[in-house]
Amino acid sequence: MSKILILGGGGMIGQKLAQKIMREKTFGAAEITLFDRTFPTGDLGLNAQTGNIADPLTAARLVANQPDYVFQLASVVSGQAEQEFELGWDVNMMSMWYLLNALKDQHDASGGTYHPRVVFTSSIAVFGGPYPDKIGDTFLSAPQTSYGAQKAACELMLSDFSRKGFVDGISLRLPTICVRPGKANKAASSFFSGIIREPLNGLKAVLPVHDSVRHWHASPRSAANFITHAAMLDTDLLDGRRALNLPGYSCTVEEQIDALRRAAGQKVVDLIKPVPDKAIMSMVDCWPRDFDPQRAIELGFVSEANFDEIIAVYIEDDLQR
Repeated sequence: MSKILILGGGGMIGQKLAQKIMREKTFGAAEITLFDRTFPTGDLGLNAQTGNIADPLTAARLVANQPDYVFQLASVVSGQAEQEFELGWDVNMMSMWYLLNALKDQHDASGGTYHPRVVFTSSIAVFGGPYPDKIGDTFLSAPQTSYGAQKAACELMLSDFSRKGFVDGISLRLPTICVRPGKANKAASSFFSGIIREPLNGLKAVLPVHDSVRHWHASPRSAANFITHAAMLDTDLLDGRRALNLPGYSCTVEEQIDALRRAAGQKVVDLIKPVPDKAIMSMVDCWPRDFDPQRAIELGFVSEANFDEIIAVYIEDDLQR
């Protein structure tokens, strides 16, 4: 029986991942442990534990049973990491250090036979401008936000612990995940989902940036697929370069709204109200807009081909009816 640990298991992607693993029996018979600060209402019927991930004792406790697969999804989101500097580094970077050292201790205790697959959800925030028209697989990682720097630091740690043979890790630079179900969070990118989700649920939505803003997206369904695909991937194919830019779809906010109009009509679009926010606009101006993720595509990662498909996934999987 495979032992699976999902850190950040109470979050949207963590919940989607756990549901996918149970529904599709991705790893056959599996013992799944979820860990987070809190969990949403509703019981997945799994071992759900709460605590502080930025604590070395927590990390040691969670890996004491030597899980075969560790999914590190837990983090403070971008806007909060920028506003709360120390918290961002404690949760987003130090938690990875504690986790990897706890896994190394288990590796050493096993006489070197234990080296679990670790899948880390990184971010396209590891990049900073100036950007080419499309970011390729060799573009420099030079983050311009605290969140991006924290994610980049974790990528480097995971790569080095993998090089030493303590773990077998892979970092996934996720596109902005859209359309996210539920309530808006503190991520600066939250509006990308909000301008679709709220109108589809009959609610008004605020658009804080110009509709000419272009960004890189994939659905929550794709995110869960990315993660399970990475868990099964032959990492020898990575040639030591363990961070991947993942597929997505690049579009402007205007194109998002056009897709919403095709899906639900003008009355739904009319619920979107432009309210410029200079702080969000300045952050968005630093974000990457388009990618050419050939390595990931060649390795079998797949995403939506257009934003209409992304909206369709939300309607099928998460729209409140």
